[in-house]
Amino acid sequence: MWRLDGPGAVCMLRHSTVWWAGGHRAQAPERELVRHKILLVDDDPDIIDLLMFLVGRTGMVALAARDVPIALTLFEAEHPDLAIVDVGLGPWSGFDLVRELRSRSDIPIVLVTARNSDDDKVRGLEAGADDYLVKPFSHRELIARIRAHLRRGNHATDERADSVVLRAGPLLMNVAQHSAEKEGRSLNLTATEFRLLRYLMNRASTVVPTSAILKEVWGHDDAGAREVLRVTLYRLRRKLEDDPSAPRLLHTVPGIGVMLNPEIAEPAEHAHSS
Repeated sequence: MWRLDGPGAVCMLRHSTVWWAGGHRAQAPERELVRHKILLVDDDPDIIDLLMFLVGRTGMVALAARDVPIALTLFEAEHPDLAIVDVGLGPWSGFDLVRELRSRSDIPIVLVTARNSDDDKVRGLEAGADDYLVKPFSHRELIARIRAHLRRGNHATDERADSVVLRAGPLLMNVAQHSAEKEGRSLNLTATEFRLLRYLMNRASTVVPTSAILKEVWGHDDAGAREVLRVTLYRLRRKLEDDPSAPRLLHTVPGIGVMLNPEIAEPAEHAHSS
């Protein structure tokens, strides 16, 4: 187990190769090329030790920081492929770090929280996180989530856009510009909301199975992902619907999936007046 010394200490674990911030490097022969860099941010040295060990033994590079300034410095220097961020970072907030990382990049961000409350989930996802894990979580679950988001990220990079501009009823999406609007009003979507809405707009008027949505948008289908989808749909309705409690655009079909309905009927009072 590797130990971090000093406040904000940083370490990169590459198989049996270790980089210390401002220190020396000790290197053993590498077994294979490293493909992904994972930024790990937690102020608990024991948790950082564990995360570094788990990530490092998969063959990925572990970039570890115990505070926000070091995390941002490391992010700019190393350009990680994914970030794991704890909610509580001493005097800093994990939500603020997520928001700052999202303003700089669209890499997958997984928020880690010890509080299993909807308020924290909504706040984290609104800050720009793609997913979250609630402590305690299994080691296998952590690595599975990382791999799933990396696969989804690679797929999103390689795939061709179904269309540069998507239209569905009152909704208009410009994929290239990463913008969406409803009747000329900007929706200000997070990266996750944008991916979900894009996926549904490409399949408008069709009930899309929940499992298909999870695998395409989040890269994994488990109980945690289904909860993330529920919260993301709740947030998306607040931006799409005139009355989120009585949705007319975005419908959930219990036990089956989700449908984006572009054919919105006129309100009853308008129909009667005509």
